[in-house]
Amino acid sequence: MRKKLNITEGIFPMPVLMIATYNEDGSVNVMNAAWGTMQERDTVVLNLSENHKTVKNIKKRGAFTVSIADASHVIEADYFGIASGNQVADKLQKSGLTASKAEMVDAPVINEFPLCLECEYIEFQTNEYGCGVIGKVVNVTADERVMPDGKLDMSLVNAIAFDPYTHGYYKVAERVGEAFHDGLQRK
Repeated sequence: MRKKLNITEGIFPMPVLMIATYNEDGSVNVMNAAWGTMQERDTVVLNLSENHKTVKNIKKRGAFTVSIADASHVIEADYFGIASGNQVADKLQKSGLTASKAEMVDAPVINEFPLCLECEYIEFQTNEYGCGVIGKVVNVTADERVMPDGKLDMSLVNAIAFDPYTHGYYKVAERVGEAFHDGLQRK
């Protein structure tokens, strides 16, 4: 038997994305954004309103990075979601994390997060169904610790997901199947 739930703001799991930009003074701003995804193979969409400091920075600099948050840094990731860049100028310093300049775009890479997409800003869209930043992925980097034998191992990324129903974070680590293969047994 199924039971009716209250409508909530998302589908589980939702990615925990760390969006990093440079502020006007060159300092690093990072925000936690669960409402983001890939629109195309090389296009990122982030459902963010224009009042976010991050969106203002993206529009000014024309770039941003998207890092995948991991279980080792859940406290820092959550902090980036509860502290606003409009009120806290030194969020990165307070988090204890560090940043480096991205290779291909004018945006920071948060060193401690294992996987990072470097993005060029394409446009900001808004309509009756929502608003958001669209960016083109121009480079992807990963920490060597998640690349045994030179290949990315997502189980080592130890990504976390956001549960919008109970406001929890969950590890996304265990591989359970082979895409575009396992279902062939039903053909």
